[in-house]
Amino acid sequence: MTILLFLIPISLILLGIAVLVFVWAVRSGQFEDLDTPALDILRDEKPPAATRAAAPSTAEERDAD
Repeated sequence: MTILLFLIPISLILLGIAVLVFVWAVRSGQFEDLDTPALDILRDEKPPAATRAAAPSTAEERDAD
């Protein structure tokens, strides 16, 4: 029974820490946009033009250098 005198305050301290972390996350904007990151993986984007121009795409272009 005396273990409850130890466990209850420890659990309340952990609960307080969890609430503070949640409040910090909300205030810092962690929950602002929940939909866009999930949809970004589905978006099919072309690589930037500089990346495509830097690497020759055919064997003839590689041999020309």
